[in-house]
Amino acid sequence: MSGVIVIGGGLAGLAAAAALGEAGFDVDVFEARGFLGGRASSYQLPEGGPAIDNCQHVLLGCFVSLLDFYARLGVRDRIRFHDEFYFIEPGGRVSVLRAGGARGPLALAGAFVRLRFLSLADKLAVARGVRAIRRERETRDDLDRITMLDWLREKQQTPQAIERFWRQVLVSAVNEDLDRMAARHGFQVFSLGFLGGEESGRMGLSSVPLAELYGAAGRLPRVRVHLRAPVERLLVENRWVRAAVAEGSPQTADYFVCALPFERVPALVPELGLDVSAFEHSPIAGIHLWFDRTVMDLPHAALLDRTVQWAFNKGQGRYIQLVVSAARSLVEMPRQEVVDLAVRELAEFFPRAGEAQLEKSHVVKELRATFSARPGMEAFRPPARTAIANLFLAGDWTRTGWPATMEGAVRSGYLAAEAVAAAAGKPQRFLRGE
Repeated sequence: MSGVIVIGGGLAGLAAAAALGEAGFDVDVFEARGFLGGRASSYQLPEGGPAIDNCQHVLLGCFVSLLDFYARLGVRDRIRFHDEFYFIEPGGRVSVLRAGGARGPLALAGAFVRLRFLSLADKLAVARGVRAIRRERETRDDLDRITMLDWLREKQQTPQAIERFWRQVLVSAVNEDLDRMAARHGFQVFSLGFLGGEESGRMGLSSVPLAELYGAAGRLPRVRVHLRAPVERLLVENRWVRAAVAEGSPQTADYFVCALPFERVPALVPELGLDVSAFEHSPIAGIHLWFDRTVMDLPHAALLDRTVQWAFNKGQGRYIQLVVSAARSLVEMPRQEVVDLAVRELAEFFPRAGEAQLEKSHVVKELRATFSARPGMEAFRPPARTAIANLFLAGDWTRTGWPATMEGAVRSGYLAAEAVAAAAGKPQRFLRGE
């Protein structure tokens, strides 16, 4: 059977490797770092203690390719699903939105009635927006040319509906601000997550550190993982990759899958002529706080009207992980100021955080967390196949049809695997949810 080298051990590369290994290909994964998972990773703090994730990674029930990938890894049972979303206003008033059950506009209308953080005018505006998404998703041809904020204003959404509902849901899902997010991505996330099947909107969280989740890739059939083994260069002759230079020597294979971030591809294989100048990054900040007592009694919560967007209870209400998506305002902020901001805001929702002693804190700024899903970017996202016959691309920035989510990353890996299988004369279907 043909051999495949996968460059990069993030979700895209691992998904390609899992699919190809199961299909009978011999796969070698070369990862520059000492762990798998890419930007979805966990590590030990210098002072010891349990491993922490760089940031809380959330999936939805509509992430069908990602869930299929977890099943291939044998870790599907490590995902715990939550049916209730808690929205908290400053001062502590809680509203609950329940996922699952009957879906569609009527079901959503009933759910919105119970959301106390929205006024009647806000709820009516959101209901109009939901109906418009269902009506216009397949009929409008300008959704990649306008921002989600443009569309929301066109639909006369109230300022509070935009800030408290649409922004809270979509910025976290797409990791981009509404005024920079292509409307097509906002439409897609909302349609699949809120208007899909019974399981689509459920929130999934890993019950184990991400390193444990993706470390299972080392047990995949016909897959060999090489850690701390960066690929320095691809050797290309006559539009054909002859070898990958890694571990000090050329590594040969029949096919190559490059699953690196967009900014690293041109240096690896300049012969490809890939222009990534249109791409920009959007950052995410993860803020880890350990208190001397319980400060939060909910499993998770969306925090309204503040910089911090989500809080996750990671351990008896004492270890809290906060997430800020599209976190440009925090990039240049000193670490201590970020911690002070986080504690101050958390206390507005959970007053015990203001009374407790902060024992330890850790801030992770993922400056290159995702590509910025701006209008017009779809034209620049390359497909899996390239002009080099035995080289294929994967990564959440490629043409997956999704924004830069874990689902998008896995879809890219499956698409690359399908392209490899077709090139080998053994076409197979790996992608889910089409």
